[in-house]
Amino acid sequence: MTFGQRLRHLRRARELTLTDLGRRVGRAPSQLSLLENGKREPKLSLLTSLAKALEVSVDELLSRQPPSRRAQLEIALEEAQRDPVYRSLDLPHLKVGKRVPNDVLEHLVGLYGELKRRHVKPTATPEEARRANAELRRAMRERGNYFPEVEREAQRTLDAVGYRGGALSQGMILSIVTNTGFTLRYVQDLPRSVRSVTDMRNRRIYLKRESLGMHTPRTILLQTLGHFILGHGNPRDFADFLRQRVEANYFAAAVLIPERTAAPYLQEAKRERDLSVEDLRDVYSVSYEMAAHRFTNLASTHLDLVCHFVRNDETGIIYKAYENDGLVFPTDSSGAIEGQRMCRYWSGRQVFASPDRYSIYYQYTDKPNGTHWCVAHVDPSRERNFAITLGVPYQESRWFRGRETTNRNKSQCPTGECCLRPPAELAERWEGMAWPSARAHSHVLAALPPGTFPGVDETDVYAFLDRYATD
Repeated sequence: MTFGQRLRHLRRARELTLTDLGRRVGRAPSQLSLLENGKREPKLSLLTSLAKALEVSVDELLSRQPPSRRAQLEIALEEAQRDPVYRSLDLPHLKVGKRVPNDVLEHLVGLYGELKRRHVKPTATPEEARRANAELRRAMRERGNYFPEVEREAQRTLDAVGYRGGALSQGMILSIVTNTGFTLRYVQDLPRSVRSVTDMRNRRIYLKRESLGMHTPRTILLQTLGHFILGHGNPRDFADFLRQRVEANYFAAAVLIPERTAAPYLQEAKRERDLSVEDLRDVYSVSYEMAAHRFTNLASTHLDLVCHFVRNDETGIIYKAYENDGLVFPTDSSGAIEGQRMCRYWSGRQVFASPDRYSIYYQYTDKPNGTHWCVAHVDPSRERNFAITLGVPYQESRWFRGRETTNRNKSQCPTGECCLRPPAELAERWEGMAWPSARAHSHVLAALPPGTFPGVDETDVYAFLDRYATD
């Protein structure tokens, strides 16, 4: 199609008819018409003759770039009409002539794009979602969880408002909002299915003054801005939705804990053999979870360290995980980590049994493929407690505070049965005599909610924006 459009464009630009061009290259006009309409591909010998007759190079003739916006629209409409989604409308084929205005083509192509978007909603079954998540984790592991392009955007954002160092003040964050062309409104009736709502028409961001774990209002605000600063569009599918969330979360962390100041701070702590997540948390006034996760962003690139990160609940269910240090997580058949239960002897579960579960907990764990040193901390929340673990291989523990701990456990997981089955003596007493009533996890059985942004109730969001649109 593109070749045909270029051929027609070049021929008309030289005021040649099909007959004129056919005479120059020794071909019938009907043959050239088939080329221009994308119904036949030219042979190399004919390409050379056409390029010579039109006084252009073969490369220019074969360029994949449409010669004009008009040509681009005609190609897009022709390809749309071949799409089964378009054909399902059972409309007659529309042949675009010279008299069809460009704005009509713009409308038709735009309507097809919306039809396609609504037909292919970015929903996913639980299996598809887990596969997408596993693929994303693999990509993060390969790059050491370091995103230089997001780091650059975060630094540009900070430079634009004159950031010099230390914890980011509320005034500085509001300057970032203003500099990005938005205004901020705090409300109490934000729809329950969202963390924030952005009114693109009036350039307003709506937030609620509440913390959701590591997601404080300023974190949510920066995550929201991250989508726009990083140029995100509507997610194409669930994998794209996940990727955008990871990048927006990374952006927020990179603004709150800037690479330019945090990397030298951590390098000095390593030289002093006094690396600690809690110090990073305190210096930048962020949650423990954000500090631990940010450590994973900077560890490989700036500290020459490999590590792992886990967020799990009290029952050991993993909600978030990352590793590039060889730790073998439990996985399902798709390779997904999230939703699996970690070994009861790992520090992320042992911290809940420590005398003071809200203090920092250190532990060495001997595993089938080596020993890891870990620091775990319970981040209390309104609904449930989560443990945050940062760990490194044994030989790297010498750089960290807490390396002198005497806490030690042995685990055969994930391939062993050290905690998957009850101890033999306990099982002998109770096997067959217990009938637990399990909590229902209905989300495991259902497909992910439909829509461009899975789980968001669009009716609530639109009604919310309507209420505030005239304020």
